[in-house]
Amino acid sequence: MIDYKLLEALSAVIDQGGFERGARALGLTQSAVSQRIKLLEARLGQPVLVRAPRLAPTETGQRLLNHVQQVRLLEYDLVDTLPALGEGGQRMRIAVNADSLATWWFDASGDFGRQHEVLFDLVIEDQDQALSRMRDGEVAACVCASPRAVQGARAHFLGGMRYLPMATPGFIDRYFADGIDESALTRAPTVIYGNDDHLQHRYLAEHGVTAAFPHHRCPSSPGFLAMVRNGLCYGLIPELQAREAIEAGELAVLEWDTRIVVPLYWHHWRQGGQLLDTLTDHLLARAAQWLLGAETGAAQARRTP
Repeated sequence: MIDYKLLEALSAVIDQGGFERGARALGLTQSAVSQRIKLLEARLGQPVLVRAPRLAPTETGQRLLNHVQQVRLLEYDLVDTLPALGEGGQRMRIAVNADSLATWWFDASGDFGRQHEVLFDLVIEDQDQALSRMRDGEVAACVCASPRAVQGARAHFLGGMRYLPMATPGFIDRYFADGIDESALTRAPTVIYGNDDHLQHRYLAEHGVTAAFPHHRCPSSPGFLAMVRNGLCYGLIPELQAREAIEAGELAVLEWDTRIVVPLYWHHWRQGGQLLDTLTDHLLARAAQWLLGAETGAAQARRTP
């Protein structure tokens, strides 16, 4: 039989990013948590954690974390129908990209969270990297740009998020007075979210720019928008996020016909329980209010067993 106290210790150490913080979250001493991890490894005959250069689960540890995520969600179904088994409420750990958090995510999920008394534990991750969090067993679901589900999970198309190149009118007068061409794009400073953000590279490549270009780096969606609004650079911003600034004349779109659309997919564990399935149905139904082509994704999901 699986000793879930040992798995709980493993999950807490990974979730909290260390033994000391994991122990605090469980209300135990660091020594007690360390002993539980050692006992788990002794019973398995192999390590569940890599302790250097940074704390991370081994392949076996990842499989155990996946199991813990699914068990927690399945327990919610039992408690919901048999309240005497424990307290209601459920913490749901989900990886979501920053631009979704800044635009449509809370409008789409807020009423679900209130209705089901869900505690969201959100991990902010780039849309191209969020799937790795599921692969590592750190989250029960994620929003990402990949259509390919990991083993044991399902993927549903949510819709596309359109990005437009924007800047202040003053910035445009300074750098793009003669139009948008390779020379201007090579000189004008822009902004990227981080090293895994390749949207700007994609936009510049469409204009023949493949060399290095001047850029700021800002790993914050609101900060990204603020840099552009303050005339420090131009940038690719979700149309949803900048709509008010465009209408107010604070920002102008360099090219309205730009076709930079990032497809977003919702991934979740197949055996994640009724609560996760209900959230999936809820998101697919609501996404059409904000994302391009979301109606198609919802129709496809209804046909998927």
